[in-house]
Amino acid sequence: MPEELSKLPKPQMRRLLYGQIRKNLILTGISVTIAGLYMRLVFGDGNKREYAEFYKNYDINKEFHRIRRKGLFDSCDPNDDAE
Repeated sequence: MPEELSKLPKPQMRRLLYGQIRKNLILTGISVTIAGLYMRLVFGDGNKREYAEFYKNYDINKEFHRIRRKGLFDSCDPNDDAE
């Protein structure tokens, strides 16, 4: 019987919480990094391309006159055609 007891490993009684917290922090850091890269690749770069394409063809004066004709500006007369 003493031989069987000596073969069993001793249980770790100290620093159990420290080891668990360390493991959780490492896994959290890895998952946050992966999620951040995924969001940047899927949404960030795609949105940059879409905004660049939009503003390549965007005419601010044309947009201003379109909104003015709808009467959405308080300081501009919607019927004034002075462009």
